[in-house]
Amino acid sequence: MSKTIVVKQVGSPIRRPAKQRQTLIGLGLNKMHRTRELEDTPAIRGMIAKIPHLVEIVEERG
Repeated sequence: MSKTIVVKQVGSPIRRPAKQRQTLIGLGLNKMHRTRELEDTPAIRGMIAKIPHLVEIVEERG
C-alpha cells in the first residue's frame, strides 16, 4: 500500500503567476478550500514545495 497525503488549497490563484496556477491545476485543485488525496511521491512533494503559500498538507496516511 502506498503512502498518500491530503492537500488542501488555502490561497487564491488570483494575481499569481501562470506557473503557480498551472501547478494548482496539476495537483487537481482550482477552488478555495478544496481537498485532494494524492500519492506521496517526490514529484507531488516538489509541486507542493513550489506553492506553499497556496496549499497545506492536512493529513499524511500510510
